[in-house]
Amino acid sequence: MTTVGRWSPNKVRARVLDGTWVSTEELGGMVLLTPTSIAYSGTSATVGANGSVTFSACSVLSLNGVFSADYDNYMVSVRHVSSTDTALFARYRASGVNADAANYTDQAIDATGASVNGFRSTSETGARYGVMSSSQRGGDTIYVYGPALAQPTASRNVNAGAQSNAYIGDRAATHSLSTAYDGLTLYTGSGTFTGLVSVYGLVGA
Repeated sequence: MTTVGRWSPNKVRARVLDGTWVSTEELGGMVLLTPTSIAYSGTSATVGANGSVTFSACSVLSLNGVFSADYDNYMVSVRHVSSTDTALFARYRASGVNADAANYTDQAIDATGASVNGFRSTSETGARYGVMSSSQRGGDTIYVYGPALAQPTASRNVNAGAQSNAYIGDRAATHSLSTAYDGLTLYTGSGTFTGLVSVYGLVGA
């Protein structure tokens, strides 16, 4: 059995059967990352001791310094409830500035009840990740591939929500610029959202 211990922020070590301590780079896994700073429009947003960000009634939430050369790929986990039924969008961010030009493309499959629908949108100013409900908590799991590399960036998201009583959305998004990014902005289509977001570096991915 492996015993995991944290020696310092973002530096996880694991004790293996022979008593040796090794790094997660040797084992593979996920490392919870702490933003260097955050910015938001809304009531509140706070970075917790473990690096996750708790936020309340925000229309925009920006995480700075979460992407770096330390990891190629990342997972962003978001739980949320919104003030009105709306969509969750995202933009990449570098040195505190959003990449908000029309360089995003989305492809989606949405399912609710017996209906499954697909759609595609191009030349968007942000990636559309999922729906949010005002009646029940939902969530998104977003995989981002190579955001800190100077190349086009792809992502994939699975969204579970309460719109239409039960809903699942599977989305892919691309950003066409060959630019390195260190942050991510989440924002609503309308109204505000409340919840928690965590960013993980994927070791060995």
